[in-house]
Amino acid sequence: MGAPAAPGAGKEYPGRLTLYVFLTCAVAATGGLIVGYDIGISGGVTSMDTFLQEFFPSVYRKERTARGGSQYCRFDSQLLTAFTSSLYLAALAASFFVASVARSLGRRWCMFGGGVSFLAGAALNAAARNVSMLIVGRILLGVGVGFAGLSIPIYLSEMAPHRLRGTLNIGLQLMITVGIFSANLVNYGAAKIKGGWGWRLSLGLAAVPASIITVGSLFLPDTPNSLITRGHHEHARQVLRRIRGTDDIEDEYNDLVAAASEVSSGGVRRRSPWLDIVQRRYRPHLTMAVLVAFFQQLTGINVIMFYAPVLFKTIGLGGDASLLSAVITGLVNIVATLVSIATFGASGGDEGAIPKTSAAAIVAFICVYVAGFAWSWGPLGILVRSEVFPLEIRPAGQGINVAVNMLCTFAVAQAFLPMLCHMRFGLFYFFGGWVLAMTLFVAAFLPETKGVPIEKMGAVWRTHWFWRRFVADEDGRAGNRDVEMDYPKGNGDVVR
Repeated sequence: MGAPAAPGAGKEYPGRLTLYVFLTCAVAATGGLIVGYDIGISGGVTSMDTFLQEFFPSVYRKERTARGGSQYCRFDSQLLTAFTSSLYLAALAASFFVASVARSLGRRWCMFGGGVSFLAGAALNAAARNVSMLIVGRILLGVGVGFAGLSIPIYLSEMAPHRLRGTLNIGLQLMITVGIFSANLVNYGAAKIKGGWGWRLSLGLAAVPASIITVGSLFLPDTPNSLITRGHHEHARQVLRRIRGTDDIEDEYNDLVAAASEVSSGGVRRRSPWLDIVQRRYRPHLTMAVLVAFFQQLTGINVIMFYAPVLFKTIGLGGDASLLSAVITGLVNIVATLVSIATFGASGGDEGAIPKTSAAAIVAFICVYVAGFAWSWGPLGILVRSEVFPLEIRPAGQGINVAVNMLCTFAVAQAFLPMLCHMRFGLFYFFGGWVLAMTLFVAAFLPETKGVPIEKMGAVWRTHWFWRRFVADEDGRAGNRDVEMDYPKGNGDVVR
């Protein structure tokens, strides 16, 4: 993805993919279930008539009386979009202090805290009697998403052998897609429950994925990187031996210690990571922290994932058919993501229902679009931003990334229904233009990180045609101390 890597930037450490590290990464990746379940559940619930009747009666009346008018404005309600987007505003606020928790207490306790908060939000939403309870529940869910969104990608990247970092990290995206698909299935079944309480089941079952990551995190070890930073050196050695399956861990351990020593002994680390990250030498990292998250949301993927049933209702599909179409796109998302591990347009629609043949074609195009996202910006957007930050700014960089991601998600969720009403199908040309812009940006400015150990990632910036001008320090050498270590070139020479 992006520009070529630095020649010979990779370095081989002894070790293999052990069953232990596979299981720990698998358990950590299950945190993606809470993110995915919420993405999938909110759109389905907001398309259920019984839910709208109880909490958003004005939207229900508008939907019932939308005959002969614009189909695109049937669900235009700021209160309804606030139900969806309030979660991401809460996650944005949480991201500003999660980095400090991850740094002082470790990654796994962040995962535990996220699971507990998500559990509380699920319980409150399932028992909601008014919109205020719904919003407060969504805020608690958002705090859980903020904790999980910051800690899990870092955990996976720090635990995985560098050769398999991409494969194991994409496990998080796979769990997100499984969560979305599970939510779509739950919505489809819950909508058929007589008595009008199916939406409570949909919202309450968020407790299941929350329980998995809450309990699972209690059995996870913390990462060697985090343990060393917090002074637990012998424990870090033990964990490193176990996750690499060998006693020959001195080379990797020494590189981790060297990186951590710069954080704590006044080398690179002279100020807080929040102040460090705005320095010139971290300009590439800060740029990626902001733009990768920004671009990922401007693909428009969450328009589909949040509002798929609403969107399918808009193009003329009935309640059950709209939920079933969401199930189909969720399944495509899973299949396409599994592949990554080993035009959008519409006709008619200004007045009345869109012809069913056109509606079926739109569903097919949406499936193609979802598959494309699952092969590119879905898994790789998470992977790249989890591995490009040096240790001294890693929590702060990931915190900024999560904050930008949540801010953009909030904006997209809040603005989509009004934009759909006013721009109609032209809205999707808007997202298409952003996809073109981000493709050009990645081709020119994002270096290849495949095969580069996470603590030696500085080499890819030092040799990049554009970013190398920012990472040079006063001596004209690389600003990140970790890139001053030896890197074997392809011809056997050594680059310093």
